[in-house]
Amino acid sequence: MRLIVTYAIGLIFGIGISISGMANPAKVINFFDVAGTWDPSLAFVMGGALLVAFPGFMLVFRRSKPTFEPGYQVPSNTKIDGRLIAGSAVFGIGWGIAGFCPGGALPALGTGRSEVFLFVIASAVGVLIARLGPQLLNRAGLTRTQTS
Repeated sequence: MRLIVTYAIGLIFGIGISISGMANPAKVINFFDVAGTWDPSLAFVMGGALLVAFPGFMLVFRRSKPTFEPGYQVPSNTKIDGRLIAGSAVFGIGWGIAGFCPGGALPALGTGRSEVFLFVIASAVGVLIARLGPQLLNRAGLTRTQTS
């Protein structure tokens, strides 16, 4: 049952991404081109998503636990620091340059276009670097240790 629900959620997400145009890099790039051929329609897509997601989260978090998991997996770190800001900037710049956001690129893999595959591979490499990079730097002794 869990697999069926997971598939259905992914299918609904992919259809929504496709219908909204978020899998079309030209539409995404035009959204960011406020001085040129600006296309504000993605702002309505994001606003619509918030209108659906916010009440959905409120309903879900009223439950003591998820249906198919022992508990919710919510980030515990709420600190806004340089690493979060830098990561957000890299994400936004990459999205604006490539015209893909990871959420929109995954359903776009179904188009078979090579640029989509390259973007997804580059995103995966970026995630690996972000996760493994600090550990590798620590092992090499290239980072400062924090003292309490």
